[in-house]
Amino acid sequence: MTGELGIWQHAIGPLPNEAFGYCTDDVARALTVDLDHARVLGWPAVETSAWRSVHFMRDAFDPATGRFRNFRAADGHWLDGDASQDSYGRAMLALGGAMRARTDDDFAARARLLFAVALPGASRLTALRATASTLLGCATALESADVDGALRDSVTEAVGQLSTRLGAAFAPSAHDADWPWPEPVLTYENALLPRALIVAGRKHRDHELIRLGLLTLDWLMDVQTSDKGRFSPIGSSGFWPRGGPRARFDQQPIEATAMILAAEAAFAQTDEPRYLEAVDRAYGWFLGDNDVGLALADPVTGGCFDGLEPAGVNLNQGAESTLMWLTALEHVREIRGAASAQLATRTPARPAVATVSTSRG
Repeated sequence: MTGELGIWQHAIGPLPNEAFGYCTDDVARALTVDLDHARVLGWPAVETSAWRSVHFMRDAFDPATGRFRNFRAADGHWLDGDASQDSYGRAMLALGGAMRARTDDDFAARARLLFAVALPGASRLTALRATASTLLGCATALESADVDGALRDSVTEAVGQLSTRLGAAFAPSAHDADWPWPEPVLTYENALLPRALIVAGRKHRDHELIRLGLLTLDWLMDVQTSDKGRFSPIGSSGFWPRGGPRARFDQQPIEATAMILAAEAAFAQTDEPRYLEAVDRAYGWFLGDNDVGLALADPVTGGCFDGLEPAGVNLNQGAESTLMWLTALEHVREIRGAASAQLATRTPARPAVATVSTSRG
């Protein structure tokens, strides 16, 4: 799926559909996957790919708007259209991870420079998902020892502003048990939002942000668990307007991975078993424990189908789907390792919590 400039956006079956070119969203996700893989395989194994992604994002940044252009044709020229807030958020999230990762100094410096140049754009965000992604990117950047001085002050200020903005969006709806969600429609990558609240609250010891994040995540876990106990995310063919019909299908891999990452953050905060159970359900969705009973991910090739349909799977294996599977795989690997270590140190009197199945590969 990788071309000269980065990962191709779409696929026909397992092969890239070059007619649709590239997008910053997927290049940023690819960089995140490379950094995850580097922890297991070592930096040399991913170095070329990671540098390619950072170069792409450097070219994507538009100083006139302070955002990252998203869509790029196969020949390298940028396509018409305003840069999206989502592409900004995803780029900042990936760059924050690149700053924290233990790679070579030149790579970290390049990521840090681009992050710093783009950071002022965070103050103009209005979209909730872009706000959440940028907040997570800033929180991650602060974990880098190389972020100091004026840059650390600027990132810390951005975290405070973004946290306040996201918390204020959720606070009014938190008292509505039937719909504790700040939007009238439940759409895409929903668990990203409570994840950002939990991570930001944990970093700054803001108990109200943590409370809002856990409350909302618990609700998402409940409404996206089927009567048979399976993860059943909101379908993208219509989503779920409040008071209206809920779309059951065109379920997307991004929803499962967003849930895994949010539940991982919640477990780190609370140590409560239900969040490991949520990880297990969402991971199982990839491997056939879903509403149709068919696997979307192929652990051998690393590919993942684009969605779950009423009669089967969408046989295309685009970048987003495959990258979401690879992200899920690496995080579940890490969660299982941590859970096993935790169990080994527990006394018999404490209940076991490791519900992440070891039979799924």
